[in-house]
Amino acid sequence: MVRLRFNGSLAMGLLLLQTVLLLILYCKHNKPVARTEAKVHLLILSSWRSGSSFVGQIFSQHPKVFYLMEPAWHVWVSMFQNSAKVLHMAVRDLVRSVFLCDMSVFDAYMPKQRNVSTLFQWATSRALCTDPACKIFERDHITNESSCKTVCGKYPFDNIEQVCSMYSHVVIKEVRFFDLKVLYPLLNDPSLNFKVIHLVRDPRAVAKSREQSRKAFMRDNGIVLNTNGTKVDDIKYEVIQEICRSHVQIYETATYKAPSFLKDRYMLVRYEDVVQEPLKEIMQMYEFAHLQLTPKLKKWIHNITHGQSPGNRKEAFVITSRNAANVSQAWRNILSFEKVKKIQNVCKGAMKMLGYLPVDSMSEQEDLSIDVVLPRKRSQFSWL
Repeated sequence: MVRLRFNGSLAMGLLLLQTVLLLILYCKHNKPVARTEAKVHLLILSSWRSGSSFVGQIFSQHPKVFYLMEPAWHVWVSMFQNSAKVLHMAVRDLVRSVFLCDMSVFDAYMPKQRNVSTLFQWATSRALCTDPACKIFERDHITNESSCKTVCGKYPFDNIEQVCSMYSHVVIKEVRFFDLKVLYPLLNDPSLNFKVIHLVRDPRAVAKSREQSRKAFMRDNGIVLNTNGTKVDDIKYEVIQEICRSHVQIYETATYKAPSFLKDRYMLVRYEDVVQEPLKEIMQMYEFAHLQLTPKLKKWIHNITHGQSPGNRKEAFVITSRNAANVSQAWRNILSFEKVKKIQNVCKGAMKMLGYLPVDSMSEQEDLSIDVVLPRKRSQFSWL
């Protein structure tokens, strides 16, 4: 047998070298990922006609964002005999799968043979209207629904999953969550870097906008009010009342009863603040989501918030260029004072909590010099 002999100093040197190499390899593979480098999963949590489609577009048009508008619509359409509360789990599971770019979750809600256009409001997603999802438009282009629908709808549905995985941010806009605690499993999910923007709007403006698209919401109203599949016209503002209750519950949970895992992952946004100072508010939302405002986006935001109003619009889901600040006050000249009083009564708590002042007469309602939106107080969250 051949015996090898090493002197002590050589052995110690080799051992030290081995230790150094192991430390280098360990540090390389276990180096903590900077927060800005981690994939971000952002939920825009809101209610119908609260400016959520507008805020959704602010994120959708960013070249780093893969965006979907209300994918859980498919759950509610397929299971409309159930209540919103019963459907919470199915909606949450679908949202989680989309965040992870697993589009097989739609198998339960769509026909086997499908293309991109089978997905609800697919053309609101810039990512599905640009290369590589649709090779007609470049990835950094600002897109619009009409041009996208013309050329991009027949691409294979499988493209969605592939394209989603290419983006650093996945953003979903949803109006079908009524309880923040339903989202706790997502906040605790180690596979997600999950954040929530909670978007609210003056309920009087919400009611005015909903009246312009009443038929579009009748099935959803039935789900909110648990009518076992019966469509409902919300003439008594019962749905508005449930929406206001949900905003109170979500805001109270996030501010006064917040668990530690919600720290830095919840942001309240009022639509009125966004349209009053668009760039300031959008930059804050982008900072929250770890995004940067580009010159092209800055120009587009100015145009979309300072365009001419198209007048009375009945389309429920169309984004158009208009003077957003004027639109936010339109309810004051359109709703009767009797309707305003009813809305103020059913949403009293939400209005007080979120900074919306009631009006006490028709003359006060019509006097636009009276500001009915209080300056926003920066929330003192429990974790601070």
